[in-house]
Amino acid sequence: MSRIERRFAALKSAGRTGLVPFITAGDPSPDAVVPLMHGLVAAGADVIELGVPFSDPMADGPVIQHASERALAKGVGLGNVLAWVAAFRETDNETPIVLMGYLNPVEMYGYAAFAEDAVEAGVDGVLMVDCPLEESHVLEPLRNAGLDQILLASPTTAEGRLARLCEAASGFLYYVSFAGITGAAQLSTGEIAERVAGIRARAKAPVAVGFGVRDAASAKAIGEFADAVVIGSALVDRLAGATSADDAAGRARDFLAPIRAALDAR
Repeated sequence: MSRIERRFAALKSAGRTGLVPFITAGDPSPDAVVPLMHGLVAAGADVIELGVPFSDPMADGPVIQHASERALAKGVGLGNVLAWVAAFRETDNETPIVLMGYLNPVEMYGYAAFAEDAVEAGVDGVLMVDCPLEESHVLEPLRNAGLDQILLASPTTAEGRLARLCEAASGFLYYVSFAGITGAAQLSTGEIAERVAGIRARAKAPVAVGFGVRDAASAKAIGEFADAVVIGSALVDRLAGATSADDAAGRARDFLAPIRAALDAR
């Protein structure tokens, strides 16, 4: 079993909902990344979604766009991200790590070379936002190397395509809670719950729900019917302006602790 499979199996056995925080690698500062990742785990993260900075993050709202801009201005690239994962793995070999990003940096790196280096660093999965299932043959070297390809589904996904996504799901299936960009606040949990229930009944992998989850209350509401809750923009916003690695890690712990508590109190 992969780290992701083991983690979700443990969550299911314990009757717990997974917590998947997202941070942009290199923001608020490059030297904060590894301490921040450990801070996320200390606060109860089950999987870490590590964003690879990109110049045109089309699926992301202003908060994560600006985080990418700040990281890129500091010279952060895919090689740095892999090095930070490897450094994290020196003391944490259990917490799954998913790289979230876009195809261009991986294509420039080289698919086969990236697959080899990512696995060696300790990456467990990739979520390539701009690589739909129909074009995912380009990611075959990554899958062959053992990386889970995290797929996206949304409220507008047609039933026929949703069936293919459920069949191909690996690691977990990421359900986007509404048609829009990250960070918006348009949650209608009744509609989401019905849709997610149907997906969970068919998907070969657990279902994580993200986009629009902002605090303990919204996380708890989503946690009632999802296998995991993804929270990104609200956390990235809280981290912006941190003055040191310790400050960033402390902000992450303070932000996530009540969310973890709310999920565990269901």
